Amino acid sequence: MGTLGLDSLSRRYGGTVAVERVDLEVAEGELVALLGPSGCGKTTTLRMVAGFVPPSSGTVRIGGRDVTRLPPHARDTGMVFQSYALFPHMSVGRNVAFGLEMRGIGKAERETRVREALRLVRLEGLEDRLPRQLSGGQQQRVALARALVVNPAVFLLDEPLSNLDAKLRAEVRAEIRGLQQRLGLTTLFVTHDQEEALTMADRLVVMERGRVRQVGTAEAIYARPADLFVAGFIGRINVLRGRLEGPGRFLAEGPTGPAATLPCPAATPPARPVLTIRPERIGIRPGAESGIPARLVQTAYLGPRTEYHFDLGTPGSGPVPLLAIRDTPGPAEPLHRLRTGDAAGLHWEAEDALLLPDDPA
Repeated sequence: MGTLGLDSLSRRYGGTVAVERVDLEVAEGELVALLGPSGCGKTTTLRMVAGFVPPSSGTVRIGGRDVTRLPPHARDTGMVFQSYALFPHMSVGRNVAFGLEMRGIGKAERETRVREALRLVRLEGLEDRLPRQLSGGQQQRVALARALVVNPAVFLLDEPLSNLDAKLRAEVRAEIRGLQQRLGLTTLFVTHDQEEALTMADRLVVMERGRVRQVGTAEAIYARPADLFVAGFIGRINVLRGRLEGPGRFLAEGPTGPAATLPCPAATPPARPVLTIRPERIGIRPGAESGIPARLVQTAYLGPRTEYHFDLGTPGSGPVPLLAIRDTPGPAEPLHRLRTGDAAGLHWEAEDALLLPDDPA
């Protein structure tokens, strides 16, 4: 297996910047996810690593070797495409063997390696079927086997689950992660689905407009996002605008005036701070006597969890929405009796909130 290094990797199309100076080190056996909205540059970055898109500047290293100018077949990578890209006229066995044929591997070794690759993805006995005779999940496994059979130093995945339904996506997601860990594959994975990234990756690279906004573990990025874009893209978060009243006190403001004083960290704030708090960190007590006064606007039942949409606003401030998410209460619990329009007291620890610089956009 190998390592992967990107040094100031950039791609421009005329005056348009698709990827701007990406620096990244992927350790041997690590799975790193490139995550971001459509058009953020994540797939272009992956294709530069694979050799399908030449960089405008910068370097791609695999196992410490500069492969920036090498063609795709000489890079020692295996890639799984979003569309699977299976040859419809070839059997499963021939699809999987294609990369080995291109590398000049002899027939006997090809057959052995194809059998082993199909065993890894649980498709033994389907060598003679055509892609159209397979389910979507089976076609995805063929694409995985075709990438694995060449024993790549770096494994590349371009949104490989986007064509699957939700239940199958969860199953294949677990299978890919299990294979990656069992085989110790150095992997770069592109997705716009934050759940996929959070559950599969050792580290996340959050991108926007061709630039890297933050790199870190899922836990670190979720708990301590670098900016409002990352905070809003990874998970759900409340963003409250206003001003600091003093250490540990933030005055939230509505469209027409000040609304409520809220707990916040006492650390040195950024310029133009906004208060952010994850919905699951907010506690709720029926009645406004204890905590931050709020009025329940709406609830949304999600099975094991329930969303509570509150308004912190006062008659002089206008609406100040706030979302709290809690475990769905049982019939004997006080929250079970909370109804739309009822008063509630909200609370959270100051350290659970985060002051971030306001987004100039």
